[in-house]
Amino acid sequence: MPETIEIQLKKGVLTLCVLALLDRGDSYAYEIASTLSDAIDMGEGTIYPLMRRMQTDGLVETYLVESPSGPSRKYYRLTDAGRRALLAQTAEWRAFARAVDAIVDAPADPAGASAQQGAEQ
Repeated sequence: MPETIEIQLKKGVLTLCVLALLDRGDSYAYEIASTLSDAIDMGEGTIYPLMRRMQTDGLVETYLVESPSGPSRKYYRLTDAGRRALLAQTAEWRAFARAVDAIVDAPADPAGASAQQGAEQ
């Protein structure tokens, strides 16, 4: 069964969302997952592989913070490459969203107008 458009859109913007969250401040994976779960209903299990991939790609780096109530937490922060990726992906997202909005919000073509124009040319 094919994935719904909603699932595909979420997967497509997940990296952008994580970059944007980390641009606001360093965070740990569970906190990022919780925020995304609340905002766009993205499952927690999706975040951990993404965070590893983003680290491998040099978009984020990690550091440990001691926790008084348990084990140390691995925090993520943007690298310079991550900031550049955020700027590029934000620009791409906005251009894409404008293009989709223009198509979705365009007035309906009166019945036959397109066919008639094609016949006249």
